[in-house]
Amino acid sequence: MKRTGLHRIILVFLIVPSIILSQEMPLKGYRLEDEDVVFTFDRRDYEKITHENSGQLLDFKDLDIENVVVSGEFNNWSMKQWRMTKIDNNIYELRKHLNDFSDAFSWEFKYVINNAYWAEPSKYDPNIAKATKNGYRLRGIYNLKMYLAYPDKHGNAHFKLNGFNNAKKVIVAGSFNKWNETLFKMQKANDGWELTLKIKPGVYDYRFIVDGKWIEDPHNNKRVENEFGEYNSVIDIKKPITFYFPNHLKARQVILSGSFNHWSEDELKMTKINTGWQYTIRLSGGKHHYKFIVDGEWVVDPENPVMEYDGDGHINSVYMVR
Repeated sequence: MKRTGLHRIILVFLIVPSIILSQEMPLKGYRLEDEDVVFTFDRRDYEKITHENSGQLLDFKDLDIENVVVSGEFNNWSMKQWRMTKIDNNIYELRKHLNDFSDAFSWEFKYVINNAYWAEPSKYDPNIAKATKNGYRLRGIYNLKMYLAYPDKHGNAHFKLNGFNNAKKVIVAGSFNKWNETLFKMQKANDGWELTLKIKPGVYDYRFIVDGKWIEDPHNNKRVENEFGEYNSVIDIKKPITFYFPNHLKARQVILSGSFNHWSEDELKMTKINTGWQYTIRLSGGKHHYKFIVDGEWVVDPENPVMEYDGDGHINSVYMVR
């Protein structure tokens, strides 16, 4: 955990504090839908383009679009790989699964026109980052930034700090945003401060920063000791997963058993439906091993080709929660 200093890339994002990631403001250039990132390019959002080779800045209105590509840190700034689909005369889209991205907190990206021109976003867009090259900031060049954790009033992680009504500013920082000390500013509520984030499933450490002072969450008894001899609070973001076992309608009972419930043989009794059996459980992010127990017989998931051996030589089905 960091106490002082800002990550260089995040620092350049904080150019205009009045537009920092409010829960009401959509982020430019992309949206997250369930397990997909949907990149959206709207030519009406861009006035200038830069030629890759000459560096010449041109008016976008003078260019006829032949194709649009998403280029960023996630694909080594390729100008050809992630080609978008034309939706209408102005809008292009590309849908990518979250599996196409690592667990990095954020990525910088840009749109490339005709494999040669970089579309220049407005520096007043909410998710702006000043471009860098070889560790140096480039004058007058900006990239968009894609966050895999961001404020969303319909998100899956609600942070609440009661009291501290006289505080001027409260920040929530954690492993989900590389302990950034300014990015996620909490909102004043009647009885304290709160903020709702959308975060990928996983287990994260976090703390509150109240007018510059770091504190653990006094209302959360899940905590771990940190390197400063203090404690970080812990939040486990889980995702509802429905397991389905087809057919076997004459079975008396089907049990779901896995690493997520210590391989219990009687805890998760599946429900019979018209085409088989199902059970929905909330799971943390990461890899989970599981099997079905059909009237006492252990079987792997017949519809899941992903399997691994455990330490005892048994083969289990594998489910990844991202």
